[in-house]
Amino acid sequence: MKRVVVTGLGTVNPLGNTIADFWNNAVAGKSSGALITKFDASRFRTKIACEVNGFSPEVYLDRNEIKRSDLFTQYALYGAAQAIEDSGLDFSTMDPFDTGVIWGVGQGGMETFEKEVEGYVLGEYNPRFSPFFVPKLIVNMASGLISMKYGLQGINYTTVSACATANTAIMDAFNYIRLGKAKVIVSGGSEAPITPASVGGFSAMKAMSTRHDDPGTASRPFDQDRDGFVMGEGAGALILEEYEHAKKRGAKIYAELVGAAMTADAYHMTSPHPEGVGASKAMLLALKEAQLPTEALDYLNLHATSTPVGDIAELKAVNSVFKGSKNLHVSATKSMTGHLLGAAGAIEAILSIKSINEGILLPTINIENLDPEIPEGIQIVVSDPIEKKVSTAMSNAFGFGGHNATVLFKQI
Repeated sequence: MKRVVVTGLGTVNPLGNTIADFWNNAVAGKSSGALITKFDASRFRTKIACEVNGFSPEVYLDRNEIKRSDLFTQYALYGAAQAIEDSGLDFSTMDPFDTGVIWGVGQGGMETFEKEVEGYVLGEYNPRFSPFFVPKLIVNMASGLISMKYGLQGINYTTVSACATANTAIMDAFNYIRLGKAKVIVSGGSEAPITPASVGGFSAMKAMSTRHDDPGTASRPFDQDRDGFVMGEGAGALILEEYEHAKKRGAKIYAELVGAAMTADAYHMTSPHPEGVGASKAMLLALKEAQLPTEALDYLNLHATSTPVGDIAELKAVNSVFKGSKNLHVSATKSMTGHLLGAAGAIEAILSIKSINEGILLPTINIENLDPEIPEGIQIVVSDPIEKKVSTAMSNAFGFGGHNATVLFKQI
């Protein structure tokens, strides 16, 4: 089996539109939670989100790309462009069939769908839809347009596993490169869900916070007064590359991807297994694949969305796998970024990798009173970052439908 390394990173998200800004704001413990500005949310139960600010797609996209793509695809193209630039890859020197894209998207073109249907219902199209309606809407268009932009003719598709989506994409890319079916794959995920229908749907489920008096502290994993997640948006992109190929061209290597696993709870449409059985198995399988004992893990970026049930279920899973470990620290960075749904795993994988590079454990902000149900012995990084040598970092992502996906990175 081939070894797989990360040689490029890119992002656009509520904490920054570059990797440097993203990382610096995360270390500073900055919150991106605020009242929604993208549309009038006054009629909804939830009026809070973590929005991308100052996004200028024309930095990396031309006029036609912007015109013909939904925002989730624009985020994907933007993040991928950064990551490819960061990697120093020259695709013109490679066999195009050795390069591919495996990209994760949970919902797809919600904004496009809503606007087109609204126009139809109001009679504005009489009853003509835009010829770009379907291409802008479908979830696989992000991977398709990335491949077209750079001439990547190898493996190309989109994964969908709700909020586990980006980790699923990364795992698939990892496996294809290990099997020798590609040398380079652009992977990650994107999402643009801050729209009336999406916010309205999650709001109706009572899954999101209603802390409108102080939206900056609304995302509060592990706090006993947490009342739901805060929706985010954006993209995270990783260049996964076969190790010998990267080494030969003298590439900068951020980390090695050494383990990845998926399991299913087979329990409930929207709730995790209360004891975290599927989550614990995913972590154990990733460790086994990496040939690492539990005590060797330094840092775990938790899925922890700030829901009353989900946070405790995940910590029960962590406790069952790592109980007794004095080395492991955990944190929940959604407290700062909000929950990017299908893109969450991608930006959290990036933060996990950067923790290895920088020797910093990121904080969980907004915790005022730790939930007394948290199992004893779990070392949660609260409020302020901690300096620590990080050789191994794991990132969890779980989704509606009972999907669990875990990725594990190691210093090289």
